[in-house]
Amino acid sequence: MGRPFSFPSVGFLQKLVERDNRKFEEWCVEMADMRKQSVDQGKAKHEEVKELYELLPAEDGQPFEFVPLEWLKKWLDDSTVTKAIDNSKFICSHGKLHPDKIGDVKRISVKAAEIIFNRYGGSPRLDGSALCQDCVKQRCRVLRLKNQLNEDYKVISNLVKVAVNGNEGFWIGKASLRSWRQLALEQLEEEEEETKHTNGKTNGQGPEVLGAKDGSVPESKEDREENLNFNEDILCPHGGLCISENERKLITTEVWDKLRVYFPKAPEFSSSQDSCQQCMSLEREGKENEALNRMMAHEQKTSLLNLFHDKNRPTLQKWPQETDVLYIVSLFFVDEWKRFIRRPTRCNPVSNVGNSILLCPHGGFMFTFDSMAKGDAKHIALLWPSEWEAVTKHFLVDESIRVYRLVEKCQDDTVNVEYRTDPELCLDCREGLLFQQQRDMREYTQATVYVRKVLDNKMVLKEAAPEMNASGSEAEDEREEPKVEGEGDPDFSQSSDGAKRQKLCDSGVGPGLHLSTFVIPQKPGIRRSTRHRKVRGEKALIVSANQTLKELKIQIMHAFSVAPFDQNLSVDGRCLMDDSATLGSLGVIPECVICLKADEPIADYAAMDDVFQVCMPEEGFKGTGLLGH
Repeated sequence: MGRPFSFPSVGFLQKLVERDNRKFEEWCVEMADMRKQSVDQGKAKHEEVKELYELLPAEDGQPFEFVPLEWLKKWLDDSTVTKAIDNSKFICSHGKLHPDKIGDVKRISVKAAEIIFNRYGGSPRLDGSALCQDCVKQRCRVLRLKNQLNEDYKVISNLVKVAVNGNEGFWIGKASLRSWRQLALEQLEEEEEETKHTNGKTNGQGPEVLGAKDGSVPESKEDREENLNFNEDILCPHGGLCISENERKLITTEVWDKLRVYFPKAPEFSSSQDSCQQCMSLEREGKENEALNRMMAHEQKTSLLNLFHDKNRPTLQKWPQETDVLYIVSLFFVDEWKRFIRRPTRCNPVSNVGNSILLCPHGGFMFTFDSMAKGDAKHIALLWPSEWEAVTKHFLVDESIRVYRLVEKCQDDTVNVEYRTDPELCLDCREGLLFQQQRDMREYTQATVYVRKVLDNKMVLKEAAPEMNASGSEAEDEREEPKVEGEGDPDFSQSSDGAKRQKLCDSGVGPGLHLSTFVIPQKPGIRRSTRHRKVRGEKALIVSANQTLKELKIQIMHAFSVAPFDQNLSVDGRCLMDDSATLGSLGVIPECVICLKADEPIADYAAMDDVFQVCMPEEGFKGTGLLGH
C-alpha cells in the first residue's frame, strides 16, 4: 500500500473562497462606478447638445460660420468620441471655401461656433466672407463660353471668308484657325476641371493626384501649354512674327475679338506689324549660303565630272599605260562629296579629304597593293593625277597617299614591274588590322549569308525566283571549270588585243625589297566584280557567329523545304558536318556563299508499284463474310 493522500484543511479552502469573493465585489463596485461615470457623461453631453442645439441655427442677416456636416453628425452621436474640427479639405486654391463643398458644410451661428471651437478646437474657421467669388466667376465664365462656343464657331466660319483690307485686321496661324474650336473646348474643360474640388485635394492639384493614383502619368504644365497655345504657330524663335506668309492668314478685327475671348493670352499681331528682322536677316544669309553652295558644287562637279559619274576610273588590276602615279583617297570622302553635289542646299559642303583614316598612328599605310586590288577596294578610291590637282585646289588635304609604278627592262627582254606606295606600309599595324578583320569575320551578329542549291555540283535550280543581290565569290569561281585567268568573263574583260602574259624577271626581286613594294606580272587587266551577282535559286539568310549549324539547317529547311538530315552544306569546297559547332568556328563568314546539295530519293517506279499493290485490299474473299460485310 502506498502513502495515503492528504486533503487540505478546511481553513485553507475558506481563505481562498473569501479572496475570490473580495475580488468579485471590487469588480462589481468598479463596474458600477464606470456605469455611473458614463451616465454622468451622457447626461452632460445631452445637456450640452440641448444647450447648443438651440444656438446652432443662424438667423437671416446675422453673421455665421461653416462647420463640416459630417462632424455635426458625429457630435450628435453619443457613442463616438468628438474630435477637432478640420475645415482644410474644403479650401479652394484661393484659400477660401470651394463652391463644390457647400453641400458638405453646415451654416451655424457665430455664438454656437465660438462655443464649439473653444471646446473642441480646430481650424481654419470659415465665416460668411470665406465664400470664393473667384471660383464662382470662373465656373460661370466656363459654362457661358461652352454654351456660346457653337454659335461663335458658325459666325467665325462665315466671317473668315470675307476679304480683309491690307491695313486692317490681325494675323492668325492657319493651323490655329483650323483647330481653334478644339483648342478652346480643351482649354475650357481644363479650366473647369481645375475649379472642381476632388477628394479634398486643394490648390488645384486634384486632377494630377488622381491621375497618379490611377497609374497614369500626370500631364505636365509644359505639355498643357504646348497643347493649348493658340496662335503661337506664327511665332518665330525670337518671339516675333514669322516671315512665312504661307503659314498665316489675315482676319478681321471682329473675328479676332471673338477669338480673344477664348484665348486672352494669345500672341497678337496686327496687319501692320513687320516680320521678325532677325529671321529675315537669317533667311537672307541662308539664301546666300545656298547660292554659294550651289556655285561651289557646280565648280567641283565640273572639275571632277568623271569621279562624280564614276566613269573612266583607273584600276589596279589593269594599270593605265598613260601614267605611272595614281592617288588614293578615302571612299568615305568621295561618298560624302557626292552627297553634297547632289543636294548642295541640304548637305554641308566637304572641306577636308580626311586621308588620315587610311594611315596608322605611326603614319604608315594600312593596305597592300594586293589587298587594294581585292577586298580593301571598298575603303579607297583611285584618282588620276589631274583629279588630284583639282582635289588639292578645292579641299584641304591632310595626307597625300599615292601608289606608283616602276618599270624596268631585264637583259632577257622581260619587263619587271614594281608597285610602291607613299607612305610605305606599316607591317605591325597591317598585321593587327588583319587580325582584327579575321576576328570580326568570326564574331558577327545579324550578318547575311547566301545559300545556293546545287545538284551534282552544278547550279541547276531554275524554278526558283531570283532573291537577293549576289556577288561573284571565290567559292563560285572554284566550282566553275578551270579557265585561263582573265578569260570567260564577259562582264569585265577589258582586254581585246590578246596580249600574252609578261614574264617576271627573277633578278628584279631581291630579298631586301621593302614591304610596300609589290612585284606582279604585267598582264591584261581583269576586273572582277565585288558585287553579289544575281543567281537564280539563291536565297539570303540572316545569321550570327554563335549560331549552331543545326540552327542554320532549320533556317534552310524553311527557305528550301529540305529536311536538315537531307542537307549537305559546304563553303569553299569544305563540308560542314558538325551540327553542334558554331558558324564562326566552321569558317562561315558574312557575305559568303553556302552550297546546299539535297539528298534526293531514287525514283524506282517498279518498287513504287509493288508498294502500291501491297496497299490494295485483298479481293480474293470479296463478297464473303471474311471481310466483315
